Amino acid sequence: MELDIFIVDAFTQDQFKGNSAAVVPLEEWIEPVLMQKIATENNLSETAFIKVLSSNKYEIRWFSPLTEIDFCGHATLASSYVILNHLGCHGEIEFLTLKVGSLSVNQLNDGRIEMSFPNQCPEPLSDIPQALLSGLSLKPAQVLKNRQAYFAVMSTEDEVRAIRYRSEQLKQLAPLDVVVTARSNEYDFISRYFWPANGGDEDPVTGSIHSGLAPYWAEQLSKSDLVAYQASQRGGVLFCRVVKDRVLVSGFGVLYLQGKVYV
Repeated sequence: MELDIFIVDAFTQDQFKGNSAAVVPLEEWIEPVLMQKIATENNLSETAFIKVLSSNKYEIRWFSPLTEIDFCGHATLASSYVILNHLGCHGEIEFLTLKVGSLSVNQLNDGRIEMSFPNQCPEPLSDIPQALLSGLSLKPAQVLKNRQAYFAVMSTEDEVRAIRYRSEQLKQLAPLDVVVTARSNEYDFISRYFWPANGGDEDPVTGSIHSGLAPYWAEQLSKSDLVAYQASQRGGVLFCRVVKDRVLVSGFGVLYLQGKVYV
């Protein structure tokens, strides 16, 4: 079997920054076991498999090197980049997912790809798991939670940049991941994302978690349009807008590789 594959750096305008995702377009679904093997072999944060339903409608599934993922933003952006630039699609794209419903995507005039996500604002948590506290080198000022992750709100952005994590402790929080965040001077807020239970130690840029970060910070900062920075080693910039029950997350993409998979 011969499959097309693309690798796109998402949430950046520069190669080797942002978060890399592989995109594999399919005419028919292949076995999930094979999809997982391909994702493991790629060894990127995420591999997205997309199946065309009509000219602008696709089904999408996301796999980390370890497991299938419910929701992934940067691989959705990468998939949209491939569809718009290499598969001949124009206009709004609709993705059908297994866990988070329908996702719509548009390309803005400046080239950014804007994705409409469900609002997944976290709720405050009073009973904080010990594994979370022992898994982070600094104590959060507040902890919240949504369906995807624990949100550790730090007092300063310097704490976010300096914090160290202990993978074995954070793995005990599975299936949830951990995002640390704080208000920023240069941006509206910054974050880092740790997911040892589901994909790796630190994710370079995580689009999906901004469906929770953006509404949280929109409330804290009393503004609906925000610019976020994920402060990983690669780093990435995300533009967010909170609109009722949706969160619009946009960013740029850059093609790194186009090739074939032989399985």
